[in-house]
Amino acid sequence: MMVPLFNQILRASLTVPLNIAEGSAKFSKADRKNYFITARGSVFECVAILDILMDENLITKGEFANYALNADELLRMLFTMIRNLEG
Repeated sequence: MMVPLFNQILRASLTVPLNIAEGSAKFSKADRKNYFITARGSVFECVAILDILMDENLITKGEFANYALNADELLRMLFTMIRNLEG
């Protein structure tokens, strides 16, 4: 059961920088915003998977806290990037 979770977190974590990169290449603000929103959703997906891994004792609470702190920082950056494209 855990192998699919590890595969899923790998896929989700890869989509974050890939969507940021692809969005950065778009000319319209709306297109960039959509890619950044997708990247943000993938960060939330990663945190959810990490929470499951912690519940299953596959990562420690300390590891989860460290990952969550990094995710929070990334989410704040993406939120700012998205907000800057509004209007």
